Amino acid sequence: MWISLNLESWLLLPQYSPFILFPSFSATPQVCPTLLLSKPYHMNTLTINHLSLIYKNGYQAVKDISLEISNGMFGLLGPNGAGKSSLMKTIVGLQKPTSGNIIFNGTDVLKDPDHMKRNLGFLPQDFGVYPKVSAYDLLEHIAILKGITNGTERKKQILSLLEKVNLSEFTKKEVHTFSGGMKQRFGVAQALLGNPKIIIVDEPTAGLDPEERNRFNALLNEISQDVIVILSTHLVEDVRNLCSEMAVMNKGRILRQGKPAVLISELENRIWSKPISKDELENYSSSHEIISRQLIERELHITVFSEEKPEDFKPVNPLLEHVYFHTLTQKP
Repeated sequence: MWISLNLESWLLLPQYSPFILFPSFSATPQVCPTLLLSKPYHMNTLTINHLSLIYKNGYQAVKDISLEISNGMFGLLGPNGAGKSSLMKTIVGLQKPTSGNIIFNGTDVLKDPDHMKRNLGFLPQDFGVYPKVSAYDLLEHIAILKGITNGTERKKQILSLLEKVNLSEFTKKEVHTFSGGMKQRFGVAQALLGNPKIIIVDEPTAGLDPEERNRFNALLNEISQDVIVILSTHLVEDVRNLCSEMAVMNKGRILRQGKPAVLISELENRIWSKPISKDELENYSSSHEIISRQLIERELHITVFSEEKPEDFKPVNPLLEHVYFHTLTQKP
């Protein structure tokens, strides 16, 4: 079957480019990694050099970012509005940067955008689907656009993916009638058709229940052994559980990057906590570097960064959350 295209679907279909992009879809996964990794092992490299992006209204969403990412899971951690999605959309070719370049496996993808599209699996934060098209038919359409021309291979991949994302009972059901979680699982399947060498997931676990989230994380962990997976999220837990390399982004800039374990170790004997009353908060805010506050059994606890032990504070074993919050308090 064939499906007519429309501009709102954001399909990118350059000639000979087996890539499709639907924008409004958050993700959830459970896919067979062997479908993705049938090719021989290859070290992939993504290099971002002094990348900046200024929108027409003058807002600078990305500010002079440089990163080098290879096989494995790379976590891009930052609050909502940090510029993560703008950076991801620039990498995949949805928008052109104001300056800088992006090199993937030796090819400048700004000069040759089809190179990235041929090797990309993308799960945007929002994902839209065609109305009145079944799950199987839509995956078949996407598979053809991705260059899977062998009918037997295409069918095998589609059925395997639908099974792995727990949608095998709904192959004939129209995707637009799916629940939010089902649409997310479908999004995983469409992104992982073929053999992408780089997979970008933008806020993938937002809205997932704990079981779906764990299943998704287990999948990402397995496939990231032989491909690049960039996980863009504001959830520290996802980065802590999955990523061997990470960066903290805020206000368009990369503030900190490195291995989570190393970044955590740098805070040893520098994180302290204390329960206080609400009335004391203003005073402590002016005299201490508070990096977080939380209610524990209705009692307010503050966590501070200090080279020396503050009076009446207790030491805290540093966590990735402390790295994140401490980084966000620093001026660029």
